[in-house]
Amino acid sequence: MILELYDYRKMEERQARTAFAALSQETRLRIVRLLVQAGPDGMAAGAIAEAVAVSPSNVSFHLKDLEHAGMIVPRREARSIIYSADFTGLRDLIAFLMKDCCADHPEICAPALADAECRPSTAKKKARA
Repeated sequence: MILELYDYRKMEERQARTAFAALSQETRLRIVRLLVQAGPDGMAAGAIAEAVAVSPSNVSFHLKDLEHAGMIVPRREARSIIYSADFTGLRDLIAFLMKDCCADHPEICAPALADAECRPSTAKKKARA
């Protein structure tokens, strides 16, 4: 099973609550999903703001909250700050939810794990067409 193969760090309940609080806001959830689709290359803050249709100052606020929650990571490239999904943080959050379920009832979690497997995004296919 995926969770058995993935050596996730022990996420504390406090960290999980912080992450869920950050993801409970619509714009922040859209940003994380966008950055997951962007992959490790990430996106500049201005492109994120345009994609989620919010002002640059508003997106900056949300990016700081997501960074604090461990859901995204920034990096500087020349004069820009590029944001990427923190895939380790996201895996840890998913593992936090699923580890107890799967320990005793793998048949319940198997469909969720199968759905979580990487596969080509239909959103990217539509955008290229």
